[in-house]
Amino acid sequence: MAINLKNQSPLLLALWGLLFLLTLIALGLGRWSMAFVALATLGLSLAPSMLASRLKITLPVPFVATIIVFAFATVFLGEAFGFYERFWWWDLALHAASAVGFGLTGFLFAFMLFEGDRFAAPHWALCLIAFSVAMTTGALWEVFEFSMDNAFGLNMQKSGLNDTMLDLILNAVGGAIGALVGYLYLTGTETGVLVRPIQQFVALNRRLYQKSRNRLKK
Repeated sequence: MAINLKNQSPLLLALWGLLFLLTLIALGLGRWSMAFVALATLGLSLAPSMLASRLKITLPVPFVATIIVFAFATVFLGEAFGFYERFWWWDLALHAASAVGFGLTGFLFAFMLFEGDRFAAPHWALCLIAFSVAMTTGALWEVFEFSMDNAFGLNMQKSGLNDTMLDLILNAVGGAIGALVGYLYLTGTETGVLVRPIQQFVALNRRLYQKSRNRLKK
């Protein structure tokens, strides 16, 4: 499940190298907690590429770069530098952004089940699956936060019920946006940057979407 570094984009190599360098600097300064956070961020950023290699899936460079930046913003900036406490909107923005990503991932998974045949199921059904994936992932994360708070005395839920409900609302909004982008792709609506992540992933993994047809409106 190793990653072939020779086939990776210079941008991704630079981002991974930066995280590795931050880990070494933290170790050299004796900042053990900082080193752990940097190493955890590096591990999280490498995980999607390792999983994709295992499943023989090609991930677009912008997709992987976004994951790395998100992991950096969540674990490194959020936890190590206290951005969650310094900026009240930091947690909300990350929740909304991740929900959009999970919505797109859910759509690609549902679309893959039909081998790229956009007419094999109603458009709304594929989009509902995408939305459900985003909501389910968000709900499981809230369960994780609740478990960590109760088991280890952490404060991941912050204000408790209010924080949980606001996170779930943002998950719903982000998931709906991700599902909407999938719908626009299915109907052939020219929206440029919105559907580009889906177009890139499908183009790089044609074997998973063998029944993909011309983008015609149903």
